[in-house]
Amino acid sequence: MDGMIPNRLLDLAIQSLLSNESAAIKALEDIPRELFVPLFIAAFKGGHKNTLSAMVKVWPFYCLHIGSLRIWDPQHELLKAIIENLPVHPAQTSAFWGPKLRILDLRQDTNCRITCPEVSTKSPSCFHSCIYSDSSITKIERQLRFINSGCKTLLPRPVELILDLFLDGSLIEKDFLILLMHKIEESLGCLHVCCRDLQIDKPCKCKCTLKFLDLQCVDQLSVDRGSLSDITSILGQMGHLESLTLSNVTFRSLRGKVFKIFLSHLQRMENLKELSFSSFRLKNHLDRVLRVLPPGLDFLYLPFCGLSYRDIRFMSQSPHVTHLKQLNLSNNLMYWDDFGPFHTVLSNLSGTLQHLEINHCHISDSAISALIPALIRCTHLRVLGFASNPITMPMLVNIMHHLTPMMELKYVIYPIPLHCYERWHFHGSLDRRKLAIVQLQLEAMLELAQREDMNWVTYCE
Repeated sequence: MDGMIPNRLLDLAIQSLLSNESAAIKALEDIPRELFVPLFIAAFKGGHKNTLSAMVKVWPFYCLHIGSLRIWDPQHELLKAIIENLPVHPAQTSAFWGPKLRILDLRQDTNCRITCPEVSTKSPSCFHSCIYSDSSITKIERQLRFINSGCKTLLPRPVELILDLFLDGSLIEKDFLILLMHKIEESLGCLHVCCRDLQIDKPCKCKCTLKFLDLQCVDQLSVDRGSLSDITSILGQMGHLESLTLSNVTFRSLRGKVFKIFLSHLQRMENLKELSFSSFRLKNHLDRVLRVLPPGLDFLYLPFCGLSYRDIRFMSQSPHVTHLKQLNLSNNLMYWDDFGPFHTVLSNLSGTLQHLEINHCHISDSAISALIPALIRCTHLRVLGFASNPITMPMLVNIMHHLTPMMELKYVIYPIPLHCYERWHFHGSLDRRKLAIVQLQLEAMLELAQREDMNWVTYCE
């Protein structure tokens, strides 16, 4: 209990200080640097805008990260105040002039501390600084040290602002982007805006915004409702993507020049770990995508892609689909009789697959029966989704019997059995009384198998 008293006293002292904002701002000149982090956290959580603005100006560490602090809608004003007061003016007297803050990170990351441990006072560093862009603070400082080594030439003061952006055309976004552009102008070229996670809704409306971003920094890109031509022009400025998500993409032909250029850009993405195409019509052309993917791909999502038997057969032969941790093939209708290729896909992934979704694929009893031997070999499987498929109750019982011994499997999204419908999957024809009986039966089977840790859920109308 005694060990908790100093922390409680510190909290009380900080709350007392923040209750008088003018006193708190004045105290920043005298308080030890060790108190800056707890004071910043309390000021942020309490919404003390003026105190935060003053703290940024005199921040005594090399970097400042929002980290694990939760950002609610009212706190966006706090972020704007922090950016507005970020010192970005070029140095006037020497390389060590002014505040020490050089990297401001506005991303939310539960594993990121408010400030990184300093390697040394002479050469501070940040674990999260940009490493790809030519405008990154790390590269510029290295160049300046080389150019000015041995002389006393005045150096500029590069500053880095790390953030994630969602470009959706909203008024909040427009105000935020105007603030960013004003800050870049104020810095006279010393501020590097480093966007790591970029989400774009309708890229045709964001072309002006994209011009002031350094797209070499982006490692996660998500585009919704865009033309393949616009997406290709964006990808042409990137080289280090780890995650690419495209949905509702429009294009004229899978045999045209634009698609070939798109594939050439994909081939350059050697760091790509996650690829998601939704509503991207790839029927009979999945092989062209798989051939250019890096061998280290972890996640592959292909819902609503119109995949054919030919596509699944090529997937079963592809060396790029042998180490996946997550695979989502939902909403691709699998009417064919031969599920051998899909069985091979699952067998190839038996040593790595953790998450599989094949919802709404029109998989019948005979198909799922053919897949069960491959499924039970996926011993690392944690999540399985096969909802909205025409499965009978006896087959559902059979599936549960085979899946309950898989101790790592914790979450199953199962289909409502056919007998619960007057007409299968027809709106309004679900008999909820029959469904309730099914749920009770599955709960009893889980209890009998001593798998209370396994969750079986379904989608209802």
